[in-house]
Amino acid sequence: MTAVGAAIFALAAAPVAADAARIERIERLDQLGKRSYFAFVEKADVARTAPATTAAPVAKLTRRSTVGTDDLVAVVARTVDERDRVWLQVRLPVRPNGTTGWVPESALSELQPLQTWLRIDTRSFRATLIKNGKRVWSARVGVGQPQWPTPRGRFFVRAVLKGYGSAGSFYGPLAFITSATSDTLTDWPGGGIVGIHGTSVPGLIPGRISHGCVRVRNADILRLAKLMPVGTPITIT
Repeated sequence: MTAVGAAIFALAAAPVAADAARIERIERLDQLGKRSYFAFVEKADVARTAPATTAAPVAKLTRRSTVGTDDLVAVVARTVDERDRVWLQVRLPVRPNGTTGWVPESALSELQPLQTWLRIDTRSFRATLIKNGKRVWSARVGVGQPQWPTPRGRFFVRAVLKGYGSAGSFYGPLAFITSATSDTLTDWPGGGIVGIHGTSVPGLIPGRISHGCVRVRNADILRLAKLMPVGTPITIT
């Protein structure tokens, strides 16, 4: 197995399936803000609870996202079983938030490296982009109201949507679609997708002002768009 970056190795737990091949080690791939990876979905395969074809299914990969873009997943770990089959542990854009699963390497594209990491603090109303270990962007933001809170956890940028027209658009000039979904607005279009987008009411920022999305002043999100690619890992606290 070829090492990717400065990998961190750890012992893996025994697979849950009785006839699963023994996994000797897991290679961690998520060094946030320094070196992490995403991959596009090439085949709608099944993600499983362990790196074995007999392990219980978690979810099915999708080749197209709910907003019509080529779908992708965050890749957090890799291992090889005793039959030399490579398995990747991925972060999935499904409910409940934070779900991960193991998929065959053949289901995904070549790994795409990243140096970026977006941190969103819902208490201080601030978002910060880290690149190669350094802060390169920071801005005050608006987050979900108490009855529609912005979900906390580990997510990733699933897509970028542009072309909303004038700066007076409700979503501003563009929106980042994340892998997070609202825990309360489950009946909204797309399952309550949480976005990071511009705004037509910048005077409300900072504060608890949204239905769960993260609102950013238009000038700030245009700067962010030049720095943050799809796949970027997100941590919301």
